[in-house]
Amino acid sequence: MAVVTHSYLFASTGRNGKRHGRDSILGRVGTITVLIVTAAITIFPFLVCLLTSFAPIKDVNSWPPKFIPSSFTLSNYSELFQRVPVGRQFLNSLIFASAVTLSSLILDALAAYALSRLDFRGRNTLLFVLIASMMVPYQALLIPLYKMMAATGIIEASSMIAMILPRLADVAGIFLLRQFFVSLPRDLDNAARIDGAGEFRVFWSIILPNAKQGLFTLALFNFMNNWNDLLWPLIMTNKTKDRTLIAGLSMLNGSVGGAVPYGVMMAGSVIAVIPLVIIFAFVQRQFVEGIAMTGMKG
Repeated sequence: MAVVTHSYLFASTGRNGKRHGRDSILGRVGTITVLIVTAAITIFPFLVCLLTSFAPIKDVNSWPPKFIPSSFTLSNYSELFQRVPVGRQFLNSLIFASAVTLSSLILDALAAYALSRLDFRGRNTLLFVLIASMMVPYQALLIPLYKMMAATGIIEASSMIAMILPRLADVAGIFLLRQFFVSLPRDLDNAARIDGAGEFRVFWSIILPNAKQGLFTLALFNFMNNWNDLLWPLIMTNKTKDRTLIAGLSMLNGSVGGAVPYGVMMAGSVIAVIPLVIIFAFVQRQFVEGIAMTGMKG
C-alpha cells in the first residue's frame, strides 16, 4: 500500500511539474509577444517619419498613402537646408538643452540634498510648497516670464540667456532627486561625519557617487524636454537664427505650391530626433535603474 501511495504521489508531482513547465513557457511566450507588439507600435511612427523623409513629393501626397516609397530621394533634406538654417538652430538647441541640463543637475541636487538629508525648521512646509507649485500649468507661466525677461532687457541682450535663465532649476527635478536621496541609507552620512567630513564633502563624496542612476535619469529627462520644447523658444526668440531646431521646424507648416511639405517636415524631424536616440542608447541602463530606484522610500 505504501509503495502504491508513493508511486501515485510521484506521478502526480511529475504531472504538476510538466504543467508548471508548460505554464512557464506560455507565460514567457506571452510576455515576449506583448513586448514585440508594444515595440512595433512604438517604432512605427518613427519608421513612417523616416521613410517619408526619403520619399518624393508625389508619393508623400498620394492617396491612398504609400508606406514604402516608389523611389528614395534626398530632395527633402536639401530643401530643408535651403529653407531653414539647420546647422545654426541645431547648435542653438544643443547649447540651450545642455546648459539647462547641467545647471539644473547642480542646483536641483543641492536643493534635494537639503530637503532629504538636513533637518531644519520648515523643511516639510517648503517641500509642500514646491510640490504644490508643480500643479500650476506650464502654459500659465509663459507670458509672465516673458514680460519679466523683457522688462529687464535680457531678451534684447541675448535671447539664449533669456531662454536658459528661468530654467536654471526645476521643481520636478528637485522632487525626483529628493526621493532618490531619501532611499540612500543615512549610515553613509553618519560615517562620513564621524570622520570629520562637512556637509558639502558628504554631498560631493558620498551622496552624488551613490546617486548616479538618479542623476542620469534627471539629465535625460531635462535634455529631452528642453530639446523638444516648442512654445518657450518660440516665444523668447524673434529671429530665425536665434531659434532652436524644433521652433525653426514649426515654420515649415505652410504649403508650397498648394502642397504641404510633409517630406521636408519629416526630414527635419529625423534630424531633430537623432541626438535623443544616440544619448538614450548610451544611458538607457542607468535610466532604467534610476526609474526603478526612485521613490522606493517616501
